[in-house]
Amino acid sequence: MSDYILEMNHITKEFSGVKALDDVNLKVKRGEIHALCGENGAGKSTLMNVLSGIYPFGTYTGDIMYNGDLVKNHNIKDSEKKGIVIIHQELALSPYLSVAENVFMGNEQTSMRGVINWTETRSRAKEMLEKVGLGDENLEAPINSLGVGKQQLIEIAKALAKKVDLLILDEPTAALNDEESAQLLEIMLKLKKQGITCIIISHKLNEISYVADSITVIRDGHTIETLIKGVDEFTEDRIIKGMVGRELTNRYPERTDCPVGDVVLEVKNWNVFNPEDASRQMLKNINIKVRAGEVVGLAGLMGAGRTEFAMSLFGHEYGQKITGEVLMHGKPVKITNVKEAIENKIAYTSEDRKTYGLVLINDIKWNMTLAALRGFFSKNGVVNSNDEIVAAEKYKKLINIKSNSINQTVGSLSGGNQQKVVLAKWMLTEPDVLILDEPTRGIDVGAKYEIYCAINDLAKAGKAVIVISSEMPEIIGTCDRTYVLNEGQIAGELSKEELSQEKIMKCIMQHNNQKGA
Repeated sequence: MSDYILEMNHITKEFSGVKALDDVNLKVKRGEIHALCGENGAGKSTLMNVLSGIYPFGTYTGDIMYNGDLVKNHNIKDSEKKGIVIIHQELALSPYLSVAENVFMGNEQTSMRGVINWTETRSRAKEMLEKVGLGDENLEAPINSLGVGKQQLIEIAKALAKKVDLLILDEPTAALNDEESAQLLEIMLKLKKQGITCIIISHKLNEISYVADSITVIRDGHTIETLIKGVDEFTEDRIIKGMVGRELTNRYPERTDCPVGDVVLEVKNWNVFNPEDASRQMLKNINIKVRAGEVVGLAGLMGAGRTEFAMSLFGHEYGQKITGEVLMHGKPVKITNVKEAIENKIAYTSEDRKTYGLVLINDIKWNMTLAALRGFFSKNGVVNSNDEIVAAEKYKKLINIKSNSINQTVGSLSGGNQQKVVLAKWMLTEPDVLILDEPTRGIDVGAKYEIYCAINDLAKAGKAVIVISSEMPEIIGTCDRTYVLNEGQIAGELSKEELSQEKIMKCIMQHNNQKGA
């Protein structure tokens, strides 16, 4: 039998005459972890959708050899019968079904007459969950009662229940914290020892360098190169060079000629209670200031209260019993809903762009002008379509949104370009304060660089920018000053000169010690 479990030769796939894949070649060795890297829109997910039968045989050209045989998958069931299972970035779990039901969804354990055997279902579900470190999980618990990290592991258990030989994971750690990500990577290494071959698509290059045996780089629908661990240079900088076609010597563009002005936003003694439990205080006496032309970071561990603060500030979108004072340009303002936040020139880009930031079935123009419709693109309730088109075209060019036109559906864009649409949507409201919550989550290094350039441009235009990020290097690389949050309180404030990962963690540890004293 060949050393290669999978060979994809000369794969070409077109959408409306545009080549998403152009003569792509991929070889995956049996029992290895093989990474696919590339910028958003490079064709990674498209290639895996071709392999798994989501794009069926006949809709692409080229050959797929699996276990030495030519395969022609007409749908996802065909590929799963062969042992090829794909786990998409958007998890395919049913929120109200139990853990056990989800593990065997679409693969039900039935008797000869087609009746579900619940004893077998629970027993085998427990067996599969033990393989991913969730052996003690309550099998009857509904999926929506679990965190995203556990849900991702249940997706893997679901794949193992289908007798998987080749497991494809598309951005498996995009929504996970560091601890959950580390756990998932260790499970991948464990699966490798059991003889399961894995293909991972990820933008987190440090994770790929750790877990992968080989890396294939795709750029603009072409395969560029394959790097082998122990043979080729396997550093993040080397991978980036293949992805973007050049060395990215500075991942964070320098911000020059950007004087810091007067205080634009000041928040005093901000207190917020949990929206479902009025006795549980989530934020306690938060005090922050942001000046014109300044980028201020909110750093902290998962659950520190950064997003809760942003959403509660942006029109009380989170929490109850909210108290405190908000001042814009030194004057107190009343902000109890999103409309009032926009009217007071505060904008907020959510960490979950697909749920809260965009309407995926609508086009770029519609999404871009949505928040500014009342104030900038309508008069007496009548929308001026020409003004919408002019503004959308301007911002598409300004922040380099890669699309066929402003009429392209947002759901068909890559993650990086979707993020740019969200940013443009709020820039069009002409805010004085822009709160960016995880602005580069799930997007590649090239698109990240363009988002950082846009942040710099906002600061140069005199805007007050707040950046919330779980990636400490991002906070260090983009911010002039940083507030460190811990358990709903300000644990410290660091200037750009003081800022380091060690100092951020020291602030958190000292704050924990003070609370415990």
